[in-house]
This record gives sequence, structure tokens and C-alpha cells, in this order.
Amino acid sequence: MRRTIVIASLAVVGMVAAACGSSTGGANQSSTNQSSSSSGGSSETAKAGGAGGNVGVFTWWADGSEKKGLDALVKLFGEKFPNDKFVNLAVAGGAGSNAKAKLAADLQAGNPPDSFQGHAGAELTDYINNGQILPVDDLYKAEGWDNVFPADLLARLTVGGHIYSVPSNIHRANVVWVNNKVLTKAGLDPKAAPKDIAAWIADMDKLKAAGISTPLSVAGTWTQVELLETVLISDLGVDGYNGLFDGKTDWASADVTKGLNDYKTLLTYANTAADGDDWPGATDAVIDGKAAYNVMGDWAVAEFASKGQKDGTDYSYWAVPGQDGVYDFLADSFTLPKGAPNAEGAKDWLRLIGSDQGQHDFNLAKGSIPARTDIKPDDFPPYQQWAMGEFQKDKIVSSIAHGAAVNLGWGTEISQAVSQFYGSKDVAALQAALVTAAKSNIK
Repeated sequence: MRRTIVIASLAVVGMVAAACGSSTGGANQSSTNQSSSSSGGSSETAKAGGAGGNVGVFTWWADGSEKKGLDALVKLFGEKFPNDKFVNLAVAGGAGSNAKAKLAADLQAGNPPDSFQGHAGAELTDYINNGQILPVDDLYKAEGWDNVFPADLLARLTVGGHIYSVPSNIHRANVVWVNNKVLTKAGLDPKAAPKDIAAWIADMDKLKAAGISTPLSVAGTWTQVELLETVLISDLGVDGYNGLFDGKTDWASADVTKGLNDYKTLLTYANTAADGDDWPGATDAVIDGKAAYNVMGDWAVAEFASKGQKDGTDYSYWAVPGQDGVYDFLADSFTLPKGAPNAEGAKDWLRLIGSDQGQHDFNLAKGSIPARTDIKPDDFPPYQQWAMGEFQKDKIVSSIAHGAAVNLGWGTEISQAVSQFYGSKDVAALQAALVTAAKSNIK
């Protein structure tokens, strides 16, 4: 992982919208939690077996390979810290949008979990600026993580000289998952990526002509945002895409208009999706041969494996056309909330997240790659070995849909614009909404 990450600025600052969720009430943790210190000060040496008490962990890992990854961590947590009791506070749906709404309400009510999942990058600046999470510099020093997480990733995690989260993985968002039989039937090579978006659209016409009614599968709004961001990366290039988040690229430009029109065209080849549809269904459409392609993060690889699909035989994968050598980056990370009921138990959880065994077992189950540089690829299946190699050499950009490029407020505005566009197909209205969102968030 020795290269400079080309990534959107993490200095984008926003406030968590008070109206972003109507959910009230707490995380339903037991009142028997122990070690309730939440000062965030220097961590004592970890107690053998853990601090003790309930450790409520808030995630959106409630289904598919994400749940399998969490299950692997929970099993290991019980083995490493038998005095601690893991309490699963997962909220399903929407790539975390449902969970974030519930979390925002709980944090505003002064009822935080012991730790919660967030996307490393701009998304965490909302919590930092609202004083809702605490630095974990002491853990980094005690566990030696400064020596095993790459320097450029540490830079992404550092705000005002402090680190506020522990990354569990590295994900890639700009991956096309391909049903080999469907493409072969249409006379297309499933292992050869088209050179750009225009060539990909031409291949979808060939699929239509071969009787494939749904060349491209999509799910709810967040998956559509992910598809849109990948089209913008292809049409704008790395520098142009990165410039969208610091004002160097105008959201009103003709290049963005082209990207939005390409996105509109791609949707004409897709199934009809409801806003609440989550990603496994869209991936399963490719597995079942109902669709040829699905643009999805690499958590999808575990879905293929769970259905008995063989890499290279049943399915293939490549970067979204026009993005050879580009890695659309996101990372799941965990925090220490201010006022956590069991802060020392939360630190046990963070110790596990950053450990070599934790990162090995979790990423093996989830389909992502470890954030640590000292984990050998030998145990991992072909996709992850490929992704590890790509991450070392590719230019890296930040995902919009997964909070690496934009803060929570900006991401919500983009999602609302994309959701409205899915019904209207009005490119001018979508672009105007994106321009307005950028103006209110780029300072």
C-alpha cells in the first residue's frame, strides 16, 4: 500500500441533520454495563478477558456477507474477551442510511451505543464536529497500529491531529459483477471489460438483442448513487471527479451533464427497483442469470460464494468501464462515542477490530481486504488477492455513496436528488439539485 492516495478532501464539515431520523429511544442495552468511563483519556492496559459487561455495537451489518463478517468478529470477540458480552445493535437496510437515522436520534438524545460503525473519511467529520465521538490515539499507540496501517490511510483518519476511528477493512465500490453464461450467450467475453461507458452501453444493446431483458441490475437509492458515482469517475477522470468535492470541478459543467446523461441511459437497461430494495437482491439477479451486470462493492463476492458460484467459471469481475487503474475507496471503521455506557468494553471491541486476527477473519468472511499491511494474501480467495494487488498500484478516489467523499448532510442531499431522478428522469433537475448541494457544502 505504498502510494499516494488521490482522494477528496476530508475537510468537508457538516452538521448531522436533526430531522434525519424519527426514531427515538435508546439502544436497549442492559443497565448492568460495567466500566462506564467515557473520558477518552489514556487507556489502561487491557484486562485479561476484557473489561466485563455488555458491549453494545451499532452497525448496519444485518444481512448477507456483511452479517457473516460481523458473526466472525463476534465469535472471535467472545474468544478473546470472554468477560465481555457482545450486544448486537444492527439496523438493516440502505447501506447504513436506516442505521444512520436511528443513530443520529440516539446521539442527540444522549443515548449512544458503546461503539458504532461509520465510513472512514468525510462522513466522520459530522460526529467529530458535533463532539459525539472521542479520539482513540491511546489505542493506536498501545497496539502499535501506527506501524501496520499505511501512512496514507492514517492521514485519512486524522482530524485536527487526532484519530477517531479504527478501520476494519478496505472496500472497492467500482466493481462490475458479471454472469459469464449470460454474456457468452450474447457473444460477449465476460472477462474483458469494455473500454468506456459508451462501449459498455453498446454491449448492453447486444444483450438486449440476445433476449436478455435486464442487462443491468440495481436496487434502492444508495445503489443508484454508487452507480452514478462510478459513471462520473469514468466520464470526468480521477482529477475531475476529485475536484467535485473541493470546488475545482463545477457540478454545472458540460462534463457532469454528459455523465448524468450516461447514467440515465444505463438505467434504461435496468430493472425497476423500489427505494427500500437492498443490495443482495440486485447481486442475486446476476447469480440467477436474470441480469448480466451489477455494479456493487466487493462485499458482493461473499454473496457469490454463498450461492456456490465459482470465480472465473460462473462469474467474473472488473472495474467499471473507463476505470482501469482506479480504485473507488471506502472503509468501514468503528468509533468510541462520547458517553459510551461501557467505554472500556468498547475499547476491547476496537482492539479486536484493529488486530491481525480480527482483520483476517472479518475480511475473509466479508469480501473486503484488510486495512493492515502485515496480513499475507495467501489465505484469501482470488478476488481479494486481486483487490490487494490493485489497491497497491491504483489511483484511489473516494466513494460518495459510502461516506468517504462527502459528509452526512451532503450525502443525504445527493441521495434525495438521485431518488427523485429515478422517477422523473429529468437530467436538468438532477444537475441543478447536485449544484445546489455542492454550493451548500463546499466552503
